[in-house]
Amino acid sequence: MHDATVTLIGQYYAAFNAGDSAGMLALLTDDVRHDVNEGATQVGAQAFAAFLTRMDVHYRERAEELVVMSTPDGTRASAEFVIHGEYLRTDEGLPEARGQRYVLPVGAFFEVRGGRIARVTNYYNLADWTRQVSH
Repeated sequence: MHDATVTLIGQYYAAFNAGDSAGMLALLTDDVRHDVNEGATQVGAQAFAAFLTRMDVHYRERAEELVVMSTPDGTRASAEFVIHGEYLRTDEGLPEARGQRYVLPVGAFFEVRGGRIARVTNYYNLADWTRQVSH
């Protein structure tokens, strides 16, 4: 189970880096729980799809230096990586976008059920991101 979960999370980030939202969604359970950094918890693949669509409008990002860890039974996993991004269009309540680039460490946590991702929780330092795009 451990190896399958590490592979699953690797596939999730490969799809992310390819800009393949459909590929990401195919790896999620229908009732996926998404804990947005400093935001609300969203439930369901449809809500996750809407989140991805919004993100694609405002940001272009790539996860690099990916390290994935899993519990022995494969039901939980974590990932550590560095986001290299570009702020494309102003997101509501955030600084004005002017194509600023940013580099941001991220931690993510996952629950896996039936070979699919049932929870995604992301953490990053929003104050650091804000500082980077405000210059």
